Amino acid sequence: MEQKKGILLESGTNELEIVEFSIGRNKFGINVIKVKEIINPGQVIPVPHSHKHIEGIMELRGEVLPVVNVAASLGMEPSENPQQDKFIVTEFNQQKIVFHVHNVSQIHRISWDQIEKPSEMYQGPDSQVIGVIKLQGEMVLLLDFEKMVTEINPDSGISIQKVQKLGKRERSNKRLVIAEDSPLLRKLLHDTLNEAGFSNLEFFENGQDAYKYLVSLIESGCNITQEVQLMITDIEMPQMDGHHLTKKIKDHPQLSGIPVIIFSSLITEDLRHKGLMVGADAQVSKPEIAELVILIDQYA
Repeated sequence: MEQKKGILLESGTNELEIVEFSIGRNKFGINVIKVKEIINPGQVIPVPHSHKHIEGIMELRGEVLPVVNVAASLGMEPSENPQQDKFIVTEFNQQKIVFHVHNVSQIHRISWDQIEKPSEMYQGPDSQVIGVIKLQGEMVLLLDFEKMVTEINPDSGISIQKVQKLGKRERSNKRLVIAEDSPLLRKLLHDTLNEAGFSNLEFFENGQDAYKYLVSLIESGCNITQEVQLMITDIEMPQMDGHHLTKKIKDHPQLSGIPVIIFSSLITEDLRHKGLMVGADAQVSKPEIAELVILIDQYA
């Protein structure tokens, strides 16, 4: 799996690999970059008074890791054949978490533009689904694992308190364009950046929409560097990921002067290298919102 990650990271394309897994008859996906390994279920020790979606804790190579029951988190039925279940060991947002699923089937390599945004007709405010992928006549739902974890432990996410520790701040008229696919994180970013003094914010659900917006400003005759002082982007997004968005901005003769900060749960040494390759001015791991604010002050 590590070798495949390396190939993908060096490709420089708008692509990703997903691990397909199932809960009951439903098929779901997780970005392979989040996955450390897939193992058979081990001994899980229940923890009294823990969140209802936490099965307990387990030891893996000397580390004590929380085990999240994905079926419970999604409000679905427990496994009919628990002996055949799998544990997906992950690392993102600077923490390791084990997700208990019913089965793991295969890895797919796809383009971000194959991932469709869920329709508001069936996407409720509490939904964990951030994308729909049509594969081999079936639909695979891409899950928002960051939201799943934040709902279990709100302190692990972005919070206003972290910004308040920076002290009293002046209001800023700087215009920030932000690409973030998660509705929960868009709301958190809006509230925390407002607290930090930034109220001129333009949000987009994916890199493609953000890029079209920037190009439309140029086509309308605007001086782009006066209109937009900074671009903040996630990495994982349907249609166009943050690395591809950054590359397109930096390759565009009139957009290249816009500073770009990548703000993602996937900032590792490998991904930091990829961000540098596409021209990112700075990179911050979620949920370090205070560090993001400091970098906005520096680059905007």
